[in-house]
Amino acid sequence: MSRNAHTSTPINPVLAARWSPRSFDTTATLTPADLTPAFEAARWSPSANNSQPWLFIVGFRGDETFNKIVPTLAGWNTAWMPNASAIVIAIAQTAGADGTPNHYALYDLGQSVAHFSVQAQTDGLYVHQVAGTDVNALKEAFNLPAGFEAFVAIAVGKLAPADELPEPLAEREKAPRVRHELAEIVRYDAFED
Repeated sequence: MSRNAHTSTPINPVLAARWSPRSFDTTATLTPADLTPAFEAARWSPSANNSQPWLFIVGFRGDETFNKIVPTLAGWNTAWMPNASAIVIAIAQTAGADGTPNHYALYDLGQSVAHFSVQAQTDGLYVHQVAGTDVNALKEAFNLPAGFEAFVAIAVGKLAPADELPEPLAEREKAPRVRHELAEIVRYDAFED
């Protein structure tokens, strides 16, 4: 079954094909070299004042870093995310060394992760980002310095059949993809009182 988006106008095929599966191939392995293009894309994403306020911690299934990340997962993420070949923690530098807040750090981190996910998709990898993780436990587990905040966990790997997931996740994996209509998210005028 194709998971390509049904768009109202043609878009880049990689963007149309990008989606966030939960069913990852437990036999597929990745190496740092496999993720280097995606991290290179993240590195070249735009940021306010070119501050580049992002940092990534990468664990590969079975290594010590991965094993530190897994216990921080919450909810249904515990049922599927450990099957991914890698889990990446996306971290934002929300304050400078002098404590000055960077109000755009999360926006910039989001852009870098978007670039990461598009490049990963281009390279035949699937990415699923989750907020369902204990960011305080991650901060402690990886001894993050002041001003650095773990924000999301990102599963990366190869796709497996949806039927390998427990219910209700398998059903959700096969459900049609839906998005708000453009008219609901794009305005060309002010809101009326």
